[in-house]
Amino acid sequence: MVGGGALLAGLQNPKIIQAHSKALLPPSIFTDKKHSFFSSQSLKVQKQSHFASLKTGAVGFTSAISNGQSPLADIDWDNLGFGFMPTDYMYMMKCAQGEKFSDGKLQRFGNIELSPSAGILNYGQGLFEGLKAYKTEDGNILMFRPEENGERLSLGAERMCMPSPSVEQFVKAVKETVLANERWIPPPGKGSLYIRPLLMGSGSVLGLAPAPEYTFLIYVSPVGNYYKEGLSPINLIIETEMHRATPGGTGGVKTIGNYAAVLKAQSAAKAKGYSDVLYLDSIEKKYLEEVSSCNVFVVKGNVISTPAIKGTILPGITRKSIIDVAHSLGFQAEERRVTVDELLNADEVFVTGTAVVLSPVGSITYFGKRVSYGSSGVGVVTQQLYSALTRLQMGLEEDNMNWTVKLK
Repeated sequence: MVGGGALLAGLQNPKIIQAHSKALLPPSIFTDKKHSFFSSQSLKVQKQSHFASLKTGAVGFTSAISNGQSPLADIDWDNLGFGFMPTDYMYMMKCAQGEKFSDGKLQRFGNIELSPSAGILNYGQGLFEGLKAYKTEDGNILMFRPEENGERLSLGAERMCMPSPSVEQFVKAVKETVLANERWIPPPGKGSLYIRPLLMGSGSVLGLAPAPEYTFLIYVSPVGNYYKEGLSPINLIIETEMHRATPGGTGGVKTIGNYAAVLKAQSAAKAKGYSDVLYLDSIEKKYLEEVSSCNVFVVKGNVISTPAIKGTILPGITRKSIIDVAHSLGFQAEERRVTVDELLNADEVFVTGTAVVLSPVGSITYFGKRVSYGSSGVGVVTQQLYSALTRLQMGLEEDNMNWTVKLK
């Protein structure tokens, strides 16, 4: 369900440092009436005492660092988990149903106001995306394939009867938000800046109908590993009763309701000591679909297989990238129907997504039977793919794919 993304609930980690302390943030970050969602200031940047020279494009954009702020936020970079931490700025723009988005603005991060009858609250009319920014050793900032996220948001918006920003507007807004929060990007090798774009029906609606107004919002948070195991193998259980998507539904788009639907099975699995849940197709119940927030791959010899995109599986951007990386390394990568039997007889299994990047699977439990993969931790193929992809994302390898975008 997330090729490129993370479960919303994953941003709620009680072990995160007390980042809400005002000592970690510039003044005026915490919301008051002046910065409420529908106020006259909601789409304007506050007095720029902490932020100089905002410009519309990424080139020439002056970050907060140039105005005398410390190069890095004062947090424990060595112990980042995957949890929400408030940063300095967020981005917003709005439009009415049937119209097009116009350029938005950065504003101080803070709470927003919504009508109780907003479409997002009553009918779940909303989408989100997930992508990351990395700090390189030479001080640059890299993003990974942001245009793919913009295109996926646009496709999802069409399915959910919502207007969406153009891909160009999306990428521009993401760049501005990242640069405005540069001091929150972890040092090289310490993590990444997770970027969460949201598109929601913010207008009031009582009867079942598309909302009359829409808001596009981006916020960011520094993160470490999604799974506590890091690159160590995770343990999955196959869910045989509940399903995350059905043919003709919304499983192929990144709508918010897809994620709430997996919480019950995921919570039950975690209570039993598993890392997450692997779902099967809802018709024959024998073909693999997704993990709660990741795409799944099986390795057998030189062949790497992943379930084909057929409307019930999210087209993950990390998934797409791994397929291309696998081809470039000489593997045979296939997108097709993959059975449980093939999974249980695989040499290696791994999952992919924006949040997890690539995580090896150590075991699968199916109807009480546990099948383990390898005895030395991360499989050879999994490690090879992980290293190739992450070195590209972090700027440690020449980008012959033209996937990374430099912000400086």
